[in-house]
Amino acid sequence: MKKYNIPVEAALEVIGGKWKVVILCFLTKGEGILRTGELRRLMPGVTQKMLTQQLRELEKDGIILRETYDQVPLKVEYSLTEYGRSLTHILDALCAWGERHIENNYPDKTAVLLSSDELDYEISQMYPVRI
Repeated sequence: MKKYNIPVEAALEVIGGKWKVVILCFLTKGEGILRTGELRRLMPGVTQKMLTQQLRELEKDGIILRETYDQVPLKVEYSLTEYGRSLTHILDALCAWGERHIENNYPDKTAVLLSSDELDYEISQMYPVRI
């Protein structure tokens, strides 16, 4: 059994990494259900291999739910579990801190960050095409 020096190590083992927190933040927006392709469009810098790995790890740790539908092509949707939703306040705090960090370090935050309206629009464009 692994022994942690401090509890934050256990938390970072689950949500640490470049993409896990980003995935979780997107799953807290909109309807809270996204397909792999939708996550890829929202995260253009992630490779398919890395996205799949991060999603599998989050599922293994009970943070997200992977629901598959028996159809061709295979339909897979991801959402937060109740346990995963317990991270919402932490994710909100990280987003707020990140916004303050951007404001402190970039003269024009619009040059490096989508506005809330732009992000909401990007997400909303995915839902009308759901089958």
